[in-house]
Amino acid sequence: MLPERFRRLSAALRRRQPDLTVLMERVHKSHNLSAILRNCDAAGVLRANVVPPDEGLDISLHTSAGTAKWVSVVRHSSVDRAIGSLHASGFRVVAAHPSSEAVDFRKVDFTAPTAIMVGSELHGISERGLELADELVVIPMMGMAHSLNVSVATALMLFEAFRQRDAAGMYDRSRLDEEAFERLLFEWAYPRLARRFREQGRPYPELGSEGQLSGEPAPPGAVAG
Repeated sequence: MLPERFRRLSAALRRRQPDLTVLMERVHKSHNLSAILRNCDAAGVLRANVVPPDEGLDISLHTSAGTAKWVSVVRHSSVDRAIGSLHASGFRVVAAHPSSEAVDFRKVDFTAPTAIMVGSELHGISERGLELADELVVIPMMGMAHSLNVSVATALMLFEAFRQRDAAGMYDRSRLDEEAFERLLFEWAYPRLARRFREQGRPYPELGSEGQLSGEPAPPGAVAG
């Protein structure tokens, strides 16, 4: 682990926002799902939520530019379970849906714990998803098209959240508790080694100030990176 890479990983993790997420309901095109994960990483989202389409979930490594390694994906079997879990964790679910009841997405307070919900490319968010959402938002458009590509729409809303949170100083310090930060930093820096420790039911060793391993030795055959 090079010190420069370790410092970059640490800095990115310190800017992660545990109370900002997306919920993708049956987004079925791999390049859109992967592009949304790339948007999440850019805005500092820690984890994304997915209700997979019937044909399953496929993340394109090319489109995501490897960001799937830095944004964990939580899979839910249904939109009821997904939104129920988010509500239980204190999130408000904001659904992107063009309707007379929807408000301009720029008027939403994204500094509060927020899950941005988007739907499938063809049908959008399901009726059940709209029923369970806390608020409907719309992206104003001046042309003939009624909607944007789902990954583009998600990017606009995420970067409005980024703008508001940046102005509020929410990226200036780590918003993860120390234990979670140290655990995730080890998993980011040494993913294969972390997997080996988990399989063996052993705690992670501490990391030095420049990412060097300290304490007990690595399990035989483990590789960093």
